[in-house]
Amino acid sequence: MSPEAHSAPRSLAEALRARDDASLAALLRSRPDLITPVPTDLTQLATRAGTRASVLRALERLDRFALQTAEALAVAPDPASYATLLGLMAGDAGDEQVAGALPRAVATLREQALVWGGDDRLRLVRTARELLAPAPQHPSPTGLGPSVQEATAGMSPGRIQEIVTSAGLPSTHDSVSAAAALTALFSHRKKMAKLLAGAPEAAREVLSRLVWGPPYGQVTADPAAHLRWLLDRGLLLPTAPGTVVLPREVALHLREGRAHRAPEPLPPAVAPGAAHSRQVVDATAAGQAYTALATVEELLKDWDEGGPAVLRAGGLSVRDLKRTAVALDVSEPVAAFWTELAYAAGLIASDGEADERYAATPAYDEWLEMPPAVRWGLLAQAWLTATRAPGLVGGRDAKDRTLSALGPGLDRSAAPEVRHRVLVLLAGLPQGTAPDAGSVLERLHWERPLRGAERPEGDDLRSRLARWALSEAELLGVTGRGALSGHGRALLGAAADASAAGGPKSGAATGSGAASGSASASAEPAGPGDKLPVHHHRAPDRPATLSAAERAAATAAAVRLLAPLLPEPLDHVLLQADLTAVAPGPLRRPLADTLGVLADVESKGGATVYRFTPASVRRALDAGRTAADLHAFLTEHSRTPVPQPLAYLIDDVARRHGHLRVGAASAYVRCDDDALLNEILADKRAAALRLRRLAPTVLAAPVDPAALLEGLRTMGYAPAAESAEGDVLITRAHAHRTPPRTAPEPVPDGPPPPDTTLLSAAVRAIRAGDLAATAPRKPVGEPLAGGDLPRTSSAETLATMQAAVLTGESVWIGYVNAEGAASQRVIAPVRVEGGFVTAYDHTADEVRTYPLHRVTGVAELADD
Repeated sequence: MSPEAHSAPRSLAEALRARDDASLAALLRSRPDLITPVPTDLTQLATRAGTRASVLRALERLDRFALQTAEALAVAPDPASYATLLGLMAGDAGDEQVAGALPRAVATLREQALVWGGDDRLRLVRTARELLAPAPQHPSPTGLGPSVQEATAGMSPGRIQEIVTSAGLPSTHDSVSAAAALTALFSHRKKMAKLLAGAPEAAREVLSRLVWGPPYGQVTADPAAHLRWLLDRGLLLPTAPGTVVLPREVALHLREGRAHRAPEPLPPAVAPGAAHSRQVVDATAAGQAYTALATVEELLKDWDEGGPAVLRAGGLSVRDLKRTAVALDVSEPVAAFWTELAYAAGLIASDGEADERYAATPAYDEWLEMPPAVRWGLLAQAWLTATRAPGLVGGRDAKDRTLSALGPGLDRSAAPEVRHRVLVLLAGLPQGTAPDAGSVLERLHWERPLRGAERPEGDDLRSRLARWALSEAELLGVTGRGALSGHGRALLGAAADASAAGGPKSGAATGSGAASGSASASAEPAGPGDKLPVHHHRAPDRPATLSAAERAAATAAAVRLLAPLLPEPLDHVLLQADLTAVAPGPLRRPLADTLGVLADVESKGGATVYRFTPASVRRALDAGRTAADLHAFLTEHSRTPVPQPLAYLIDDVARRHGHLRVGAASAYVRCDDDALLNEILADKRAAALRLRRLAPTVLAAPVDPAALLEGLRTMGYAPAAESAEGDVLITRAHAHRTPPRTAPEPVPDGPPPPDTTLLSAAVRAIRAGDLAATAPRKPVGEPLAGGDLPRTSSAETLATMQAAVLTGESVWIGYVNAEGAASQRVIAPVRVEGGFVTAYDHTADEVRTYPLHRVTGVAELADD
């Protein structure tokens, strides 16, 4: 027996103990749930790694081929050799691609602590075997059924002997040996071929229908002759009255040794679609990026004085979402996306008042003052990291309640990693090339196959998130014409390079040693005894974790690339004789703000068309502008002469503006022209206002001033409100802001990935705790009742501690803290004085001070 066989690990804990620190850190990085909280030692780490919840999470993060490898190990003998596993994956005929990719898959399973043991004794973690092995309650993805040993467990000894005899085998003394004889027969290729050669054609047809699963079938109480032939020879075994199963060994023979019908060792390539020049893609994306900024700004301007009310359950009502969609001139799903994006960026929130409404946050005002490219960078980074999925709006939750925009229930922890992975896949294509959307979904399915999904493939959550990511990236200007733009590529930063280096593309099985991480993999991929190193690579669909500084650097790089592509704001418009103004491009903010008050937007696009109306001009006059101000403004900012109709419109509205004055009586109207007041009183449309004359130049009404103003304006007049002092009131829009709000935090998919500092500290702590738990100790006196802590007298404890200070040796102590919790520790005493011992605690990996009266006892460590 080789020395390696003598040192073979007997448990997962021993296998972890044999790993180096880098390998342990890779395990904790890939399975961050194992580090929360930090395990006390390697035994606890192994126990936690074998829990059902943790194993399920680890299996869900495997790519398709690694999962197929785990499924094959679940139907293989326990333990199984590497050669046996290769046979199950590649079949009797062999497969070069499978043979080349299998070392990587096994290394991945080892790194994830789902498989342990050497090549001659590969063991799948027990919980993973229970989850993946065939069972009536959850059929195996391989389509295989139970083994002969499992299927005959409840069969009578007489019936088993009958089957053995009918199969041409000598009878045995017990059921166990009979089942073993059948297993040996069904696993022997030549003997099975000879047995099946005499099968009726109908019997072979039955086997062909069951071979790839499901392996169960129904039979009557009096089966047909060809079924009887199969039952008599154990090629079909009864599992329940009227139900039979195809034994695993028989199915594997019919499959020529393959556990899967179609092993998928290589990730499907992302197929290129339409190709465009880099300049066209960047220009298109930049144009859409500017449109995104304008849309978000328009949304917030619409909600500037206070937006829609917050539903009792949270979120926007369907009516408010429709109104927002009409205001933005987009569909409702797109309106939900822009609303959610502004929310994720921290630009809108609820105001928290009694009649709670959505409104812009103070951060919106700061955002408006930033350069356009910087504003886009903030939106893009918020989209890339947000866990909220706007595409779910309008759907139903688990309780059949409608999911509303800005409401609860829209967080999906997988959303950021799917967005990130989609963009990384796009980055892998030649610049300017758009992908085929179907191939992107196929690649994502390979990288994260569905397990127990309720929806069919293509309609699962990850597929929908991927489709939404493609459309949202186009809306936001990250992509242009379907291809990743230059600034979109920069937005991924180092994360794109890291993911590409750690994904299947770099580790794809090509039959080379580099693919598996072993130099001998290509020469002897199936050689037992070849020690396969742990393959340290990041899961392909897990986004690389960037620090805040790295994210800021990536965003800054994207901003620098985008800034020259954005259109320069204009300081002029083109006035036309039909009372319209054409803005041939984006306008500078003061011009756009003033023009937005003076005119109404008639159409948007590459050029914005504004229309001047009496109501819009009156709105500008109400805001404190005079007719002279408006004429000067238009003359200054128009490249064409001010049309005469527009000048007449301004003068006419200004002449009548304020001629009537409305104040509070409840409300009154005063005018120096008593003939005009007579005209109003005689107008039948004024009946609802219930006006009456107080003086030749004053009318009063029992309605509030706002209603009186609106009523007179409806009648075609241009009244102005006045203050108690008789001055004209200037009415500007009041910007409503929420109190300071922070952007919503993404909902993580489990514990966040640990950083390097935490990993290093965790590995040191686990190693130290393992040393304390496994260090050999010299025999001590009487142990504590119900425990294994040492117990020594106070004098003996003090003497041993003082001796350890002089010799510099470590000792093992029992310690009870202030809460009464007992623990064992390995310490190296440095100083003993004043009733305290100061020592380096190997368990905690730090220097600590312990009261001697809390030390239950002390023992020296064994020399070994």
